[in-house]
Amino acid sequence: MTESAASASLATTASAPGIAEPAAARGRRARLALRTVQVLLALFYAVASALPKLIAHPSAVDSFDRIGWGGVGMYTIGALELAGAVALLIPVLQSVAATALSALMVGAFIVQVTVFDGQNAATPLILIVPLALIAWARREQNTRLWGLLRSRT
Repeated sequence: MTESAASASLATTASAPGIAEPAAARGRRARLALRTVQVLLALFYAVASALPKLIAHPSAVDSFDRIGWGGVGMYTIGALELAGAVALLIPVLQSVAATALSALMVGAFIVQVTVFDGQNAATPLILIVPLALIAWARREQNTRLWGLLRSRT
């Protein structure tokens, strides 16, 4: 087989449906979908969750007073949520951020069940699912982050 015939055969095989392109396309779609979920979660945590706490919206103030944590707890949780939202968008921090936000959601679930009699207790559990997916899918970044941290010391 000549070189040009081999090239033509390879080009035909690579572009044939069901061979190489669909797997690559699926990979791109999966990465895009995961990135979209990360951006949506970052927006949710920054705007819908952290912002009301950081501007001391009356609903957030009432909730944290009911918990018994007051303003200090409200601002701390708001700052953690905002930091997690930003970190979800930074490649080397994505897995760690998703893990940390998942831990925060475990705490939110416990508070919802114990203080608020289960009202809205499903919300933190629902949020843990995409966060766990992000943490797992971006887990290779933990090695990169660890290397960066070790090189600094």
